[in-house]
Amino acid sequence: MGLTLTEKILSAHLVEGEMVKGTEIGIKIDQTLTQDATGTMAYLEFEAMGVPRVKTERSVAYIDHNTLQNGFMNMDDHRFIGSVAKKHGIYFSRPGNGICHQVHLERFGVPGKTLIGSDSHTPTGGGIGMIAIGAGGMDVAVAMGGGTYYITCPKVVKVELTGKLQPWVAAKDIILEVLRRLSVKGGVGKVMEYCGEGVKTLSVPERATITNMGAELGATTSIFPSDEITREFLKAQGREEVYTPLAADEDAVYDEVVEINLSELVPMAACPHSPDNVKTVDEIGPMKIDQVCIGSCTNSSLMDMMKVAYILKGKTVHPDVSLSIAPGSKQVLSMLAENGALADMLEAGARVLESACGPCIGMGQSPNSGGISLRTFNRNFEGRSGTADGHIYLVSPELAAVSALTGVLTDPRTLGEMPDFELPEKFLVNDNMIVPPAPEEEMDSVEILRGPNIKPFPTSEAMPKDIDAKVSLKVGDNITTDHIMPAGAKILPLRSNIPEISKYCFAVCDESFHDRALEMGKSIIIGGSNYGQGSSREHAALAPLYLGVKAVITKSFARIHMANLINAGIVPMTFANEADYDKIDQDDELRIENIADQIASGENIKVTDVTKNFTFECTVNFSERQKEMLYAGGLLNYTKNNS
Repeated sequence: MGLTLTEKILSAHLVEGEMVKGTEIGIKIDQTLTQDATGTMAYLEFEAMGVPRVKTERSVAYIDHNTLQNGFMNMDDHRFIGSVAKKHGIYFSRPGNGICHQVHLERFGVPGKTLIGSDSHTPTGGGIGMIAIGAGGMDVAVAMGGGTYYITCPKVVKVELTGKLQPWVAAKDIILEVLRRLSVKGGVGKVMEYCGEGVKTLSVPERATITNMGAELGATTSIFPSDEITREFLKAQGREEVYTPLAADEDAVYDEVVEINLSELVPMAACPHSPDNVKTVDEIGPMKIDQVCIGSCTNSSLMDMMKVAYILKGKTVHPDVSLSIAPGSKQVLSMLAENGALADMLEAGARVLESACGPCIGMGQSPNSGGISLRTFNRNFEGRSGTADGHIYLVSPELAAVSALTGVLTDPRTLGEMPDFELPEKFLVNDNMIVPPAPEEEMDSVEILRGPNIKPFPTSEAMPKDIDAKVSLKVGDNITTDHIMPAGAKILPLRSNIPEISKYCFAVCDESFHDRALEMGKSIIIGGSNYGQGSSREHAALAPLYLGVKAVITKSFARIHMANLINAGIVPMTFANEADYDKIDQDDELRIENIADQIASGENIKVTDVTKNFTFECTVNFSERQKEMLYAGGLLNYTKNNS
């Protein structure tokens, strides 16, 4: 029996466990990445481990999220991260060098290697044949210290691509079609592996768009084979020496198969407020729009930008539309300036932003109240744009650009014949905005620069004998990490200050949660299905930890958030009978007796609702390692206890 590409790479990196679907495995990590919204906390955690120098093949710290320097806080974080990087063997991508996933694809990604990053869209690296996984900052810190990274051995889904995209239909439409079919929960516990003749028609940037938004499926990661197209991309980046051909065996056996004929796809959009609320452009109709934003780690490559510039050239943005464009990296921006495409964008009336995440994480460019915004981004959760009643549609760059000209949602196929857009034979390579770490002999003399906003990692305690606490909050299905710990220009600068950022915890759902949780001292949260979907931000676990949350009981969890809760020492449990969810209300007092013994037994956990005088059961599926972490009060305590 042959192996899938996923199985080949995971097997080659396996250090603990066996390749049995659904069981926990430990893998060696070759590369890590962080970004500045999660990086400060990750490096504080790394420092706490006392490891003098990273033990990975390559670790990179990117500055791309908190680039709006309104006050001292973001700049202080950047100085701290830069000094930690220099001291501990980490490459430092300075502000302005670009979005972490775009730059990593260009300059550092290697086919067949493993990568984890403290950003949920790390699977972008699957576009060149990496096993690239989003993770919490603490998991990344452990990997930098040479520790093993643990995941549930995933099922592998074969996405069989046939045919070829029609003119003006985009790679974005491929992943929107996958989301339309499978939903935001359809990839949980799975790797999406793209195969078939249709793969050969897609460039590396197009593949990366698809693997990037695999995060919206809830997938562990997504991956394409490493083939001649991969080699040409790496050669154009001056990195052909890292190329390795990689593909699944012809007789590989998959757990599921999804078949997509690229020739049959049409332009689509994900409608508010979920990436899987997908409709065709014809189904939506010529809707009037207010704003268009082009960029993000999903669609900011040179190829994307060249298509946009072609559409805009010689025309003018509709007077009722605000158009902003953010190239994904300095490399992309420099090449646009060099070949004249940047001038075409500017002459058309586009507002060109810096090469950063920007509007995608609510850092500027919020739409008008009630405004309709077309964005080439990956998420359209309610309020994420910074405008509470904004209506965000996720679309391709082609659809976004033509709609910016017409003022209404417009099918890009109305543009007529499409020219051939090809990647250059040689990209403009200038890595002067990537600072290498200090030489080994100078490492000890590097000073770590700390600002007053950088507070210590919140401490946790070993698991108590019993948990006796009230329900501080009850929420519904598909609660995202944006609900739990919002982003945006006001809140992101507080990422290194857990006491301060915790004031905004669950503010989207209930502004009184922070004060109530503090007053309770200890509490339990009740949630619906797919709780914690979205960003990898561990702050969605660290802020509840600081506020005294001891357990979270839901219908189901998103993968990364559940791992982050365990890392923080918060017990995640799921209802054995989902009907029990409806019986529990906020302020009910819950009691879990002998919780460590119950977890150790491997059986269902019995929970008593003291207020309503009934007992219900919860299921847990912890590995022995995860049990020990929870007993210790989280990963940091567990690591210290076992060092």
